[in-house]
Order: sequence, then C-alpha cells, then structure tokens
Amino acid sequence: MSYAKILLIYTGGTIGMHHNPKTGALEPFSLKALIQGVPELATLNSEIETFQFNPPIDSSDMQPEHWILLTNVIYSKYDQYDGFVVLHGTDTMAYTASALSFMLENLTKPVILTGSQLPIGQVRTDGRENLITSIQIASAKDEAGHALIPEVCIYFHGRLLRGNRATKASAERFDAFESHNFMHLGEVGVNISYHTNHVLRPDFDKFVIPHTRLNPNVMVFTLFPGIQEGMVRRLLGFTELRAVVMRTYGSGNAPQMDWIKKAFKEAVDNNVIIVNISQCDTGAVEMSRYDTGNWLKECGVISGYDSTVECAVTKLMYLIGRYHNKDKVIQCMNKSLRGEVTIQ
Repeated sequence: MSYAKILLIYTGGTIGMHHNPKTGALEPFSLKALIQGVPELATLNSEIETFQFNPPIDSSDMQPEHWILLTNVIYSKYDQYDGFVVLHGTDTMAYTASALSFMLENLTKPVILTGSQLPIGQVRTDGRENLITSIQIASAKDEAGHALIPEVCIYFHGRLLRGNRATKASAERFDAFESHNFMHLGEVGVNISYHTNHVLRPDFDKFVIPHTRLNPNVMVFTLFPGIQEGMVRRLLGFTELRAVVMRTYGSGNAPQMDWIKKAFKEAVDNNVIIVNISQCDTGAVEMSRYDTGNWLKECGVISGYDSTVECAVTKLMYLIGRYHNKDKVIQCMNKSLRGEVTIQ
C-alpha cells in the first residue's frame, strides 16, 4: 500500500487547547497529546510526522515573522512530504492562508490550514473531523500521481476553500469560514467532492519558490459617515506608511468632500498605494460605476476587485517586500497572482 507522507504543523489555537483545572481558562497542551486524542489517524492511508511551534501561540498573536517561519519549515521539508497540514487558531487563519499563498510561488503540494471552534478533547469538538479530513485532502493525488489540491487552502466543517479567498464569518458556528466571492474547492459529506476544474494547476516540473521578505507597513481603514479630516490626515501622514487598504461603500464609493479628495491625492503623490475594497461581503469594486467611486480612480486609488481584507493586506505586504518600484507593485495588484481576485 502506498502511503502519503504528511507533515502536521501545530502553531497553536483552540484545537490544541485544554481547560486548566485551577483557572478554568483554555491553555495549549502538547502536539503528542493532541495526536493521541485522535486514534482514527492511525487508520488513514498516510504517514504523519509532526512539527510544533515552541511555544504554541494564540492566533491573535500571529505576526508576519510566524508566516516566514511557516514558509521556511514547508520549504525546507518540501521534498520529504506529499502534503502539509497546518493547525492554526481561527482568528487569523485567513490572514495566514492568504500570506502563504503568495509566499509559496509555484506550489505543487497541498498546504491545508485547519483548526476548530472547540478543543479537540471536548465531547462535541469539531476538531477531530477537521483534522482527519484535512489530512485526507493533503494526501489526495490524481491519476498521474500529482497532488489533487496543489494550493494553500482552509478546510473547515465540510468546506474546502481557497486560502486567499476565505474569511472568518462566524465566531460561534462550526462552519466558521466562507468564501463569498469564489466557489468552494470541495464539499465533504459521506464522500469528499472536489471541484477540480476550479483548482489552480501549477507546472509540476518546476520548483516551489519561497518568498520571505515582507513589508508590514500597510494599514486598513474603513470609511464611515462622520469620518474626520484630522484623523484621516494623521493616518495617511505616517512616514513609514507604504500602502492602505481602504474599505469603501458598496461597489467602491467614497464621500466627495474636498478635503478627503485632497488627502487621498496627496497620499498617492507621496508614493502611498491605496487599494479600494468593498465593505460588503459579496461583490466587487467598480470605481467607474458612480461618480462617488470614479473620483477615487482619478486620484490614483487602485481597485482591489473582489478581494478580502485578509488577502489585500497580505498581498501588499508580499509585493512591497519583494519590489521597491511602486509601479511594479501596482501592476501586480492589478493581476490575479494566485487566484485571489476575479479580473473582469
């Protein structure tokens, strides 16, 4: 029997927590204890080895340096394994999945992020199924022996989602993640149903290329009625600021006050890249649709299309870290590099 070799990487998160009997608070326990809590893993057609962050971290503490660590771990062990499963807290899982999708160019093997809403030791945990199925997905191959899902994905509660299209949609439901602007890559019930016609197909003859230079001087801000000039100017005036992800109304609209037009134009002229994404969960930015969006385009604001916040932020960090030329960054922002946006 041919076994797939899978590296299980534990970063931390609820899936590996247990209750401290003294405080009642959740705290991490060892990866060995987590594995022992899922005896079904021994029945899978997979050989599982492990790597653990030491100490494990809460996903709220996840930083770009942790994405770099993950990228280096995956790249350094890339030839030894058929796939990778990353156990991760849910709060920033979509940021990590998006970041890894850009940091691992020409990925030819699955990198599946998963976790849980309840610790794996609890009776009603969702972690056991999420872990087992993620390993099965990471082990799956096509008839040619290539990985069936050679992408960075999130698997959660029956849904296989492209990592840079996913966002956390619920703090309570087991189906915590959704991909609002792109179809699922798979659904899991009695069987695993893959939508392989939507899966990215890399050149399997080429090597994966890691990118570990990130520039985190990116900011997100959301427009709202009553936004004040002084606050906006202070935000846009930071010396280190390289890019802004601006969450606008509807299809990419913004108020037409003279001061806000002037502030955005000055920021763009100072080499700050401003990317326009919608506050809506579904739909895309179309700045030419209304006058309230068209003036942004005239100021030099660029479209983020149907990007998630998590994707826009991490894509900018990756591009600004890789390229010093602003025009090159903008050129790449106007492309779909890893299937992250739909360009009409």
